[in-house]
Amino acid sequence: MTLHRRNLLIASFALIVAVTLALPGSTLLAQSEKVEVLWLGQAAFKITTTSGKVIVIDPFLTNNPKTPAEYKDLAKLGKVDLILVTHGHGDHVGDVKALAAMTQAKVYGPAGLIATLVELGWVSPEQGVRFGKGGKVQPLGPQITITQVRAEHSSEVTVTDPATKKSTNHPGGEPAGFIIEMENGFKIYHMGDTGLFGDMRLIADYYKPDLILMPIGGHFVMDPVDAAYATREWLKPKFVIPIHYGTFPVLKGTPQEYIAALGQTSTKVFPINPGDKLEF
Repeated sequence: MTLHRRNLLIASFALIVAVTLALPGSTLLAQSEKVEVLWLGQAAFKITTTSGKVIVIDPFLTNNPKTPAEYKDLAKLGKVDLILVTHGHGDHVGDVKALAAMTQAKVYGPAGLIATLVELGWVSPEQGVRFGKGGKVQPLGPQITITQVRAEHSSEVTVTDPATKKSTNHPGGEPAGFIIEMENGFKIYHMGDTGLFGDMRLIADYYKPDLILMPIGGHFVMDPVDAAYATREWLKPKFVIPIHYGTFPVLKGTPQEYIAALGQTSTKVFPINPGDKLEF
């Protein structure tokens, strides 16, 4: 091959790459080196992966006193590729029915919970996907793996009749957390609602999460001292975002109390507000 011909081939290849990057909807254009994490209050998150896939976890927005007004309009979330639910309480599944209907996204969660959501008509049988603790799923393709792990909590789905105001409880399966491994290997551990349990050490050793979304409010979940112990002694992640506090009066724990209880540590804590967005 002559030098001139080789230079022409190199120039042609560079042009093809440039045009591909410029095309709307191009896969290459959608790629990013960062994972985007948007906290929406309580345990609700919108996570955008490096390839632009959008995962919404525990959607409780329209009646969430801490959700910014902008996101009380579910359409403002934009496209949603997947919905994850950790358990059946209203402050975690409050907007599952509406969001699933609007986006047609699949809804993944504990087997018993999904069975109830389908039975109640909140999600269609085609949308609701059951899986269990230790189960690994790849609904967004082989580069993103979601593993269900243990949480120490309860789970029931409460339905209130708008006319009579009478509430009925339905089985919510077992509560869970999720390990989400991104395309670039970055791992997020959404703990769901949980108290302390010794297998947190196993989760840390085996899955090695980078970022933990950690409840600290107390009463129904770990308080700041419990959460600090779990962070310092067992989990030892690179990053923590404190969640599930201040939404209701009983959730009294604060990020400041958590940070004080944590003491000197290599873990970076991000005491952000609902509506704040971080990139990792």
